[in-house]
Amino acid sequence: MPPSPATRKELIALVRQWHDAASPWIPSGLGTRLDWGPPLDARHPVLSCRGLNRVIDHAVDDLTITVQAGCPLADLQAVLAERGQWLPLDHPRGEAQGSIGGLVARGLAGGLRQRHLGVRDQIIGITLLRSDGVEARAGGRVVKNVAGYDLMKLLCGSWGSLALITELTLRVQPIRPAHATLLLHGDLSSQNSFRAELLRSTLTPERCDWQSRGDGHWQLRLLLSSVSDQAVEDQMKRLEAMAGSHRLKAQRHSGADPLDSGLPCMDPTWLVRVALPSAVLHQLLSDGTLLALKGWQWDLAAGAGCGDGWCSEPTAPYRVDALRRRVIDLGGQLTVLKQPEAAGLPAWLDTPARPVIEAVKRQFDPRQQLCRGRLPGVDQETA
Repeated sequence: MPPSPATRKELIALVRQWHDAASPWIPSGLGTRLDWGPPLDARHPVLSCRGLNRVIDHAVDDLTITVQAGCPLADLQAVLAERGQWLPLDHPRGEAQGSIGGLVARGLAGGLRQRHLGVRDQIIGITLLRSDGVEARAGGRVVKNVAGYDLMKLLCGSWGSLALITELTLRVQPIRPAHATLLLHGDLSSQNSFRAELLRSTLTPERCDWQSRGDGHWQLRLLLSSVSDQAVEDQMKRLEAMAGSHRLKAQRHSGADPLDSGLPCMDPTWLVRVALPSAVLHQLLSDGTLLALKGWQWDLAAGAGCGDGWCSEPTAPYRVDALRRRVIDLGGQLTVLKQPEAAGLPAWLDTPARPVIEAVKRQFDPRQQLCRGRLPGVDQETA
């Protein structure tokens, strides 16, 4: 078992010990997603925040909550639900949900960006531990806090390469009691026309996702939430009328959990993350490079342009690489989160900002101790 300090004092002492010895180590929440992204050196110890899992403060009236980074997502949502609130962030794919610290460290948003924006937009305060054991804080416990450099956004999506996140203060939302789901079927170009009109309208669905179950068929899945059944019904009628004007078939379904995408993803062999400008996302859906990936399921946020594709069947790595090149041509990025060990594709490629990213890494971690081989935006094969 990886070391899992139960107190802040124990955590700092261990990190300082490793720093004095210049020992590399791997920051971790619950350790459920360590196989995502570039491979890590199995010889380097993993420091788990599993023992740091308390809710520190829940300001119910202010709609904020402060938690330790090792708090499991399911436990956090349960605490919030007791007071009629929830954290509107997409949980990572797969059965195990992981910790709130791990969610922030990866910074991967999904369909809930349609209404609630991404991970970094929900963070209003953060506490971190540098590789030398020095603790730092940014933000605060109130929404209006603009003092200092925004370390929160820098740490979000850093994949543990800059520091260990130990504590977070987050915005939360009231749970809207009324829900309904609408599925839209029809020609892909008509679905895209509907999507464009929806984004121009005053309607605010909880989710609007393009989904495919591996059969080459695409549907739009919309989840509505509001304070009353009547408010949801009014939105539903407007959406159905809009769908009819685009010659789409609409199917109503009973309410659903906003955190449930409706597509199960249990221990896939391949898992990729796509991020594109939403206006060109539909071009990818009908592209030959995507259609060549047989048996793949897809869940892509139609309004935000980001989402995932996954498969448990054998897939030639060159086909995934071809899809990546096409995504880049369209102005986006593709990250390989999971792949067979023999596939050998880089998790991410170099970005134009690589020199800046490496300079920031040197400032935070001059001895290069944290997550060696895993620095977002830097292809380790060329490092």
